Amino acid sequence: MGIQKIWSVYFSCTDTTKRMTSFLADRMGEALGISRRETLDFTAPAARREGGYEFGPEDLVVFGMPVYAGRLPNLIMPYVRDGFRGNAAPAVPVVMYGNRNYDDALIELRNLLTENRFRPFAAAAFPAEHSFSRILGAGRPDGDDFRAAGRFAEQAAEKLAAREEDPSFAPVPVAGCWPLRPYFTPRDREGKPIRFLPAKPETKDTCTRCGICVSACPLGSIDPADPARIIGKCMKCCACVKKCPEEAKYFADPGFLYHKEELEAMYAGIRREPETFL
Repeated sequence: MGIQKIWSVYFSCTDTTKRMTSFLADRMGEALGISRRETLDFTAPAARREGGYEFGPEDLVVFGMPVYAGRLPNLIMPYVRDGFRGNAAPAVPVVMYGNRNYDDALIELRNLLTENRFRPFAAAAFPAEHSFSRILGAGRPDGDDFRAAGRFAEQAAEKLAAREEDPSFAPVPVAGCWPLRPYFTPRDREGKPIRFLPAKPETKDTCTRCGICVSACPLGSIDPADPARIIGKCMKCCACVKKCPEEAKYFADPGFLYHKEELEAMYAGIRREPETFL
């Protein structure tokens, strides 16, 4: 019967993964002549529902995830593993990374989708503004990135149209190591690990208690009654920092700030390019 619907599925704290995943789904829909579109944003805790989500062979799923320390976010990866079933749905895994490296995130996502009975036939990794920084990967994805994404979407659609019923399907080869390497460990200039896992955002007096940070937190860790209180884990996505209209949220942890400044010093002057796999 062929593809009847295209899904944009993503976890996106600061909206860069959302923008790219939605763009790719739209362009693939145009190339395939499919007008039925659906969005599944599982960033908010309430969207990560018990029992998960089911797809089928008539669905095309563009599945986007951010990269944290070279892998999928460790606090969200278990839901990606357990919360989706493909039932032979073709899929395009996409990762967004903050201008350092995506390391093993793309192969990790591709393999999780394969294990969950999706058929990943194309894949891509795109640079994005780093969650910690406003200058590392600033403005990415930009016009050139979206032009590359448009070409990739058209090529992926062409491949799918030609091989949709191919019984010899095999997951698309992608960059990365298997078995997966450990998460990237930030280190100081003497090679000692930098520890900032306990770091949590702080709040300035300019906070108006508008609640934007509360709804932006993907872990539901900001107290709705008092946004200055962090009542759960922090994954350092910086959604509360970047989405606060008063710029009232910030990190002061020395380890966090040292790592941020080192990343900016090493990678802000480098332009990473999109990598696509077909």
